Amino acid sequence: MARADVDAEFGALPAAPYRRRIIADDSVDDDGKPKRTGTVWTATAHVITAVIGSGVLSLPWSTAQLGWVAGPATLSVFAVITYYTSVLLTDCYRSDDAVTGKRNYTYMEAVESYLGGGQVWFCGLCQYVNLVGTAIGYTITASISAAALYKANCFHKNGHSADCSVYTTMYMVVFGISQIFFSQLPNLHEMAWLSILAAVMSFSYATIGVGLSLAQTISGPTGKTTLGGTEIGVDVNSAQKTWLTLQALGNIAFAYSYSMVLIEIQDTVKSPPAENKTMRKANFMGVSTTTAFYMLCGCLGYSAFGNAAPGNMLTGFGFYEPFWLIDFANVCIVVHLVGAYQVYCQPIYAAVENWAAARWPRSDFVVRKYPVAGGKYNFNMFRLVWRTAFVIVSTVLAISLPFFNDILGLLGALGFWPLTVYFPVEMYLRQSKVQKFSKKWVALQSLSFVCFVVTVAVTVASVQGITQSLKNYVPFKTKL
Repeated sequence: MARADVDAEFGALPAAPYRRRIIADDSVDDDGKPKRTGTVWTATAHVITAVIGSGVLSLPWSTAQLGWVAGPATLSVFAVITYYTSVLLTDCYRSDDAVTGKRNYTYMEAVESYLGGGQVWFCGLCQYVNLVGTAIGYTITASISAAALYKANCFHKNGHSADCSVYTTMYMVVFGISQIFFSQLPNLHEMAWLSILAAVMSFSYATIGVGLSLAQTISGPTGKTTLGGTEIGVDVNSAQKTWLTLQALGNIAFAYSYSMVLIEIQDTVKSPPAENKTMRKANFMGVSTTTAFYMLCGCLGYSAFGNAAPGNMLTGFGFYEPFWLIDFANVCIVVHLVGAYQVYCQPIYAAVENWAAARWPRSDFVVRKYPVAGGKYNFNMFRLVWRTAFVIVSTVLAISLPFFNDILGLLGALGFWPLTVYFPVEMYLRQSKVQKFSKKWVALQSLSFVCFVVTVAVTVASVQGITQSLKNYVPFKTKL
């Protein structure tokens, strides 16, 4: 076995003063970390797990606000932008050289390598606010799907006019308890099995939603659909049309967001071939597969429900039967969100744990690891306390703000421009040394500016929607 003395960087810590001499062999990578084993298939599973989430359930509602023309067109535009900018971001995993350059373990490290300065703090603020928000959003969605299991059985037993409303707080607490357990998985490297399971679940419930929508469209009755979506003076007034259209854009943006965990996913991939080549394939497979499902869910859901489409296609009870199939779909949603929650929270966990290890490098509480399960996993006291506290806080916040569509729109707005467009474009321009005011520079900056305008408008609309929802809100007593 080949052995060599090398300088290595551990975790996402800065190069100095945390460098040490180690003995490298075939079981470690060029940075001294355990050999990465991820493939294009595991990376694609991570991407699909991250992308196909609660956002897919709001697509019929979003399409209803936009109509037959703007709805599919908007889905296509967001898909193209997401894929293109994800390719730009993928090339930033290694600095200087795509094969031998220094690895950037996190999104923030990539921004620091290429842009530096205040850009890093702006990136961190956008990324971690969005990741925390996504954890809250997934807790809300999982609880709604769990509560829908009770409602589906109640409607089947007592009739569709029965009062089957149920408080969602209990379901959020149960979801939070399950996340405390899964949060102890050390990192994304140990979670390929969970992401694969979650990806299968996301395909399952998306397929069920598509199938039920298709059956409803074929058998009828269906709702009224129009080229422009909800009609002013019939379904909504002019102000509502504007706000709801912008919220729909935010929901679609949220449905495609995964750039904030893309670098972390790429850090699980083995080489050769170069990690950026593997991730380009994973990005293409993930985004194209997702877009196909999104088109089917959005368009067939709109066809089935029309302009009165519910905010959540599987829990808004546009469908009542077969109740067992709706139950199964909602179980799939909950299982998927258990995995997706962890994919999005791992960067938060890693950031705090790396900071703590740098701050207290000699503390057994912070750095000591105890092998469990025959040495396959390890246990750490700081990890137990910190991750448990995070899950508890995010669960309490979810209980406090259980507004599905408004939260999705706000999260989509906050993450779309800075994380999906701005930073990938700026890093690409710096990496490729694109000359200012050249055609490519103008085109990329124009794309960034247009997306910035959309983000500002959607943020305002989402805040307005949350404000309206709060008027009739009683804390901790939300019913589905």
